[in-house]
Amino acid sequence: MARPLRIQYSGAVYHVTCRGNERKEIFKDDRDRKTFLEILAKSSNIYNIKIFSYILMENHFHLLIETPLGNLGEFMRHFNITYTGYYNRRHNRVGHLYQGRYKSILVDKESYLSVLSRYIHLNPVRIKAMERKTDEEKIQHLRNYRWSSLPSYINKGEREQFVDYAIVLEEYGGDNDRSRLAYKKGIYDDISDKLEIRDKIIGQSIIGGEEFIKWVKEELLERQKDRECPSLREIQRYKAKEKIIEAIEKESGKGLEEIKREKGNIRQIAMDLLYRTGGLKGAEIGELMGVDYSTVSQGRKRLREKIEKDRKLKQLVNRIERRLSK
Repeated sequence: MARPLRIQYSGAVYHVTCRGNERKEIFKDDRDRKTFLEILAKSSNIYNIKIFSYILMENHFHLLIETPLGNLGEFMRHFNITYTGYYNRRHNRVGHLYQGRYKSILVDKESYLSVLSRYIHLNPVRIKAMERKTDEEKIQHLRNYRWSSLPSYINKGEREQFVDYAIVLEEYGGDNDRSRLAYKKGIYDDISDKLEIRDKIIGQSIIGGEEFIKWVKEELLERQKDRECPSLREIQRYKAKEKIIEAIEKESGKGLEEIKREKGNIRQIAMDLLYRTGGLKGAEIGELMGVDYSTVSQGRKRLREKIEKDRKLKQLVNRIERRLSK
């Protein structure tokens, strides 16, 4: 497996995850969870970290954070060591609590902050035990789940001092009642749409729009000495929308205007590749293709369903992706 890049700079935003060693639990009871949050609050204060969202699961946790001082490594080292020390003392154990180092995905704050926040908050309904539950049952489960920043996003009376809500809620119109309702609706919509982000992560290390990827590549990675790092190579292969359209035109024999007019497979392929490998948001793709955001979302969904059944269509997508990989 390609090892992820460690990219640090002032103002960087990350989705951070850490899993228990051998996938074992890292919280035995509510006292552990409360202490974990107390340590998180103190550590974020020490290292000047902004906490946007969090979720505590049985054997792992997720954080969405910003590092104004570019000190993710120092913060996570202090935070994880402090909690591990507490946990080992309380439960009379020794050794590692976590499975290796933490994982961090660099996040485009302008394009993906609220998406990642909602994705993190959905974790309690993404477990196997919830697979057969109805959407309403999943919503109820999220409402009752205590160890998450979601309740304080939708109910101002439950707010925690160490969480910064305003930045995420800016996308919905500011920190007000209407925005909190919009955020809650976004969570409910994500349950129905089965929000997924894995196909948007480039090189196991970064998620963002076209300009953000370009900036990271040119400003932060051009002088990377480790040219054998697979995740770095993947980011450097990142293609702009012009390259994607060109590859589709050559493989399909159709020009962009013809692709935009048709409602079939090629247009859906274009929308999907612009999203997955181009880093464009749904609204940007809609503007380019002359359709609305919902058409982009539904088109990509239908394409995934058809690829499962249509071998020739899957081969066509593979040929276009091979063109982009050159």
